[in-house]
Amino acid sequence: MMGKAVAAVLTLLLISAVGTQGKALPRSAIELRCQCVGTHSKFIHPKFIHNVNLTPSGPHCKNVEVIATLTDGREVCLKPTAPWVKLIIKAILDK
Repeated sequence: MMGKAVAAVLTLLLISAVGTQGKALPRSAIELRCQCVGTHSKFIHPKFIHNVNLTPSGPHCKNVEVIATLTDGREVCLKPTAPWVKLIIKAILDK
């Protein structure tokens, strides 16, 4: 009896895994917490920044998060209140 229940549960899990294969969820739907534990406020020259992601505050995190991907692949959380970061955010929002 117990073996049949286990087999039924495993079958349902297998069917649900096949049905969801290939569907991508947005990062914010997966991560329901803040991405930045600490922030970096020292100036980083723009030639070393490859990409900047701006995540507004919401139910996942009360803080605005600015995550810069550097040219060497590292991700750095920037302090949104730093003057040079404010300039970057303004430039992104003006585009």
